[in-house]
Amino acid sequence: MEWRERISIDPAVCHGQACIQGTRIPVAVVQGNLAAGLSAQEIVASYPPLRVEDIRAETAYAALNSHLSRRRPSSRGTMCADG
Repeated sequence: MEWRERISIDPAVCHGQACIQGTRIPVAVVQGNLAAGLSAQEIVASYPPLRVEDIRAETAYAALNSHLSRRRPSSRGTMCADG
């Protein structure tokens, strides 16, 4: 499954925040629930429009964004990791 099938970014929805496709549930809300220790099943129970696949897509999206946000241009114009 590709995260792009389940995550959307639309300036007209939630001020352009990444949301679960077809909902107004920002991925940040899902991520916050995961960080608080809730299981995918508990999140789905709290947000009936969601499916476990949406939680997996959010995790993939967050991992990609985390990886990309740690990269910055080097003085030579190539990308390098912080740290």
